[in-house]
Order: sequence, then structure tokens, then C-alpha cells
Amino acid sequence: MHILAAGYKSEVGRFEKSSWHEIIQRFDDSNIYQTWSYEAPRRGPNAIDHMILSDERGVVAAAQVRIMRIPLLQTGVAYVRWGPLWKVKGEPGNPEVFRQAARALRNEYAERRGMMLRIFPALFQDEDHELGSVLHEEGYRVQKRKTRERTLLVDILPAAQDLRKNFHQKWRNCLNQAEKNGLEVIEGEGDEFFEMFIELYRDLLKRKKFREPNNINEFRLMQKDLPVGWKMRIFLCRSKDGIGSGAICSALGNKGIYLFGATNDIGLTNKGSYLLQWRIIQWLKESGCAWYDLNGINPNGNPGTYRFKTGIAGKNGRDVFFLGQFDGYSTIPGRFLSTWGDQLISLVRRFRGFLKKGLVQSSP
Repeated sequence: MHILAAGYKSEVGRFEKSSWHEIIQRFDDSNIYQTWSYEAPRRGPNAIDHMILSDERGVVAAAQVRIMRIPLLQTGVAYVRWGPLWKVKGEPGNPEVFRQAARALRNEYAERRGMMLRIFPALFQDEDHELGSVLHEEGYRVQKRKTRERTLLVDILPAAQDLRKNFHQKWRNCLNQAEKNGLEVIEGEGDEFFEMFIELYRDLLKRKKFREPNNINEFRLMQKDLPVGWKMRIFLCRSKDGIGSGAICSALGNKGIYLFGATNDIGLTNKGSYLLQWRIIQWLKESGCAWYDLNGINPNGNPGTYRFKTGIAGKNGRDVFFLGQFDGYSTIPGRFLSTWGDQLISLVRRFRGFLKKGLVQSSP
């Protein structure tokens, strides 16, 4: 266990929703995955923990931790997605704050509780590579068996006309065509917008024969729980033929995230998805975001979506790899979970699903 540097102190506990959201709104790197509403409605409030790091100025770092217990091993996994948060608004990011936050997390979950701690920080190879060394020095090991995720980040600080000018030429041509097609963009945060989008989304998955990567109904549940001003925004593009395209985005901190997108045959014909993305960028700028994360690219597995997203990125985008996922452990069970935990957790979830299905089928 490494003692925190002089002047820093950490606190671990379970904050109530309003208290936690008040804390994380202090940070530029705040994001939907660190909100109370992302985890608690799906896993239950007892499945999450919180850590805050303070110095003489107050709270300087924070992390929401998902807890999953493995009964057979008398231990479990502590998981932090897109955390810890450490970039306080109005201040330059301080690598020492990140170091102390990573240390505090490892002290609590790997050392004191004997769990396997996995963190997936929102850090990128091209600009945060030195923080990988910090994590290594603090006793973390990068998950080499996992393919590093890749995304496109678009700088949306330039003026709107300059952003438009810097789209790829073919993408801009499609946007021009969409604007001539008499389309209407409707947007909102209510459940009726989610319902319309889900119908479109299910049609897309069926047409492309894709397995659903995220349970969109869980995001619908989150939406109901998120506070006003933090809710996801649903964008739909319709014509006289009906709704053809849709997208869902989140805007917290200084970065917007493209969470879901869907297009049917109507949208493919009228180019509505191009008009939606242009409106989304305008909304993110209005919301105070500096960056737009297009949320993953797979040039080989999904080349069509890759081309569409690279067109948005244009000259203002960066093709980046995440720094990776890092494990911290101090016990033999923790090391076992680091090596085999993904397979074990998958088995536990499947077993629970089997039991749940069996109970439903056997009930009168």
C-alpha cells in the first residue's frame, strides 16, 4: 500500500445521487459513465461505491466504482469506467492528482478489500502516454489480452462555418443534398423520443444482422433517472415518408459522446443522418462542449459506419486509441480474476440469466 502524498486525503463511501452529481459536475472530464444514474438504476445502489480525493482546495478527483462480487472466491471485481475524473474545470490537468487518485483507488479496492480493480480511464495514447507510466509505477498492469479501443475525436471549438468547411468533401456534399430534401429534425429528452428511436434502432440491427452492442432499454431507464440538464438528447429526422434517421448523444463536461445511431431505408435515401450530425454538433457547441467523441470505429468490422464517421471528423478530427484498461491487485484471487475474470463474470451473468428465465417460466 502506498501512502498518499502530503496534502492529499481520500474518502470512500456511497454517496446519494444528488451529492454525487454535485461532485462530478466540478470536472471537465465528467461523463455519463460516471453518473450515479448510469449504474444504480441497472445494478442497484448497493452495487456502486464512490471515491473522492481532496487537497487544500477541496475535491480534486473522483471515481464511481461498480462492485461485482464473486461468491465462490469470497472476493470480487471493482470497475471504474472513464474514471477517475481529475480535470477540475478552469484548471490545467495535473498528472500528480491523477497519480494520487489512482493510488487511492488501488489502496482501497486492491489492498484493503483484496479485490481485482480494473480501471478504464478516458485517456488516449497520442496525448496521455506518460500517464500509462504513472499507472505502471502505481502497481497497475495493462490488460494486454484486450484490443485497445479506438475512436474519433472532433475538435468543435472552431466557428460553425469552419467546421462545415472541414468535413470531408463527399460528406459535405451529402449534407448539402440532405438540406435540399425538405427534411425536419425533431429533438427532445422525453420517453416518447426514446420509444421512436428504439423502433428505428431495432430495424437497423435486424437489417444489418448485428448483435445489439448495448442494451438500449438500460439507457432508456437511465434517462428517466438523470437530472434535468444532464439527460441524453434524442435527435430524429423525418420527411413526408416518416422517420428515417435517429441519434442519441450525451453532453457532460467538455466532451459530447455519440451513443447510438440508426437509419432505415427512408434515411438512406434522403441522407437524413448527415443533417442530424450537423444539428448534433451545433447542439454540443451550444452546450459548451469542446470535443465530440464519435464513440468507436471499426474499419474492418463496420466499414460503412467508419467512412461516415471519418467524414464528420474531416480535418478537425483525430483518430485515437485509448490508453487501455488497467488492473490492480494484491492477492492471488485478484490475480486470478485479472487473468480469467472476464470469462468467469460472463458465466456468472449467464447463470443468473438462466435462473431468472427458469423462474419466470415456472411461475404460475
